[in-house]
Amino acid sequence: MSFYNQLHIDKGAIERFNPYYCNLESSLTDPIIINGQEFINLASNNYLGLASDERVKEAMINAIKRYGASMCGTPIATGYVDILKKVEERLSKFIGLEDTAIFPSCYQANLGLFSSIVNDKDLIIVDHYAHASLIQGIRLTGCKVKPFLHNDTAHLEKVLQKSSDYQNIFVVTESVFSTEGSLAPFEKIVNLCENYHAIAVVDDSHGIGVIGKSGRGILEEKGIVDFQGIYTASLGKALANSGGIISGKKELIEFLRYSCSSLIYSTALPPAVIGGIDKVLDIIEEDFESIAARMWRYKRLISECLQGCGLKLAEGTAPITSIIGGSLENTIAIAEILFENHILPTPFVPPSVPPNQGKVRLIAGADLKETTMEKVLGIFKEVRF
Repeated sequence: MSFYNQLHIDKGAIERFNPYYCNLESSLTDPIIINGQEFINLASNNYLGLASDERVKEAMINAIKRYGASMCGTPIATGYVDILKKVEERLSKFIGLEDTAIFPSCYQANLGLFSSIVNDKDLIIVDHYAHASLIQGIRLTGCKVKPFLHNDTAHLEKVLQKSSDYQNIFVVTESVFSTEGSLAPFEKIVNLCENYHAIAVVDDSHGIGVIGKSGRGILEEKGIVDFQGIYTASLGKALANSGGIISGKKELIEFLRYSCSSLIYSTALPPAVIGGIDKVLDIIEEDFESIAARMWRYKRLISECLQGCGLKLAEGTAPITSIIGGSLENTIAIAEILFENHILPTPFVPPSVPPNQGKVRLIAGADLKETTMEKVLGIFKEVRF
């Protein structure tokens, strides 16, 4: 049929070596197993190394024993089990906001948020590098959209100064931009929103459990109290499970519980996942200082070693190290060299990044052994990129 003939994908530079959809045959242990071979995992978002933690797995098993595999319903129906309510309350307290709703994924949270609260009389001003889930959610609204230059608050203020004739104005950004590890100047963004009567929206997916003195994310990191905006985040990165959240004022969350289609028409997260999140919060509250120290040390070792090898790195202050690859072909070539040496990276090429701005991201989880890190550094020094 002609329809199926239209679905051809030009894989181009990845025809010979495809770094995507690797056949992982283990949990996120050290090492991981890909196609029967041992690899060092520098690709996942398992920042704190808790995805295979025995305490987390035990908590998930106990949740299954009590609640079964699924509640087989949306939160508005049979899915709002008591442990879900408990974890929503814990997350609100952890972040420092009034209320929280848990979604099946942060993608669904971001996708459903804007269509629920924005109309064609509103304006959304969004960071030029914002995540695809935010962009897709914004596009569904039909409202006016204006970008501002990446992390450029001076440009943001100029846009705000020219944007007075709207019912509501939303300023949208991420806390940590995951392809490079840069942090948004979010305290300045919040101040601008207060001055120009706008509503700040932040996706803290790569911040929650990672930044801040006790791992509570961007609000703690930037010393923001009594945040009046809207907060979203993934539970599938440092929090080592799955799902996403929207947090904020009680009025907002209560409204979303009865109006956000991606929440009320999606089966609730399995109780096992909720139990896992609950345990991860325990671990962060008890052990974050020691776990984070290891995570940051690994980040520093990797960055210093790669710079010593003459590689150009993206400027970022999060525990993410990104090698600047430039062209699609060169970015894939760097990823292939690492893969051949049994290191799994994450290459970013268009459309995930602009043309000729490819990056190879490396994240060293806190669960990696010291001997593994020594091996990684040795490989970096031996290979020719």
